[in-house]
Amino acid sequence: MSWKNLSDTVLTNDRVELRRIRLADRAAFERIVYDEEIWRYFVTRIETSAELDTFMETAIKDTLSGVRNVFAIIDHESGHIVGSSAYGNLAEAERRLEIGWSWVATNVRRTGLNRAAKLALLDHAFDVLECERVEFKTDVLNTVARKGLMSLGAQEEGVLRSFNYMPGGRRRDVVYYSILRDEWPALRKERFTSRPLQKGK
Repeated sequence: MSWKNLSDTVLTNDRVELRRIRLADRAAFERIVYDEEIWRYFVTRIETSAELDTFMETAIKDTLSGVRNVFAIIDHESGHIVGSSAYGNLAEAERRLEIGWSWVATNVRRTGLNRAAKLALLDHAFDVLECERVEFKTDVLNTVARKGLMSLGAQEEGVLRSFNYMPGGRRRDVVYYSILRDEWPALRKERFTSRPLQKGK
């Protein structure tokens, strides 16, 4: 499948729907984004209305231009937007992309929604986009995210030191993880089929 129409992609499973961010989503995001805990390990933060506008505008522009594909994560049960994630660093010729820029509202953490979103993204990456490699990166200090990636079966590959600046001036070390195409069927069966996407999982 060509990656040219990624902006029209809608992903869904039993727990979540992921579709591109729209200007009409602003009010829904405004209800959940102003929580500093969400942004502790992010390079950028949303603390003001202007910063939310920038987030929305950048997400929409990047998606329409093909730089990234930024999704709103919608909880099937409530119908509410609960966060965002994205495909980025798109390398179609190499069949490689990154899943990242991911966050969920603090009130839905540890409910399985973030895990369900990752499953939808991984299924589409491997089954439809025919990726050979899906990669992730996070701050080395973000132990929760690192534990979550390992629970998916992602393999830690190494640390890139002094990768970029964080708000406040700290230089961030990032750690890379990946899942390869030939690993995914067994990982999906082991990590997801045996652990259904239920609340608290």
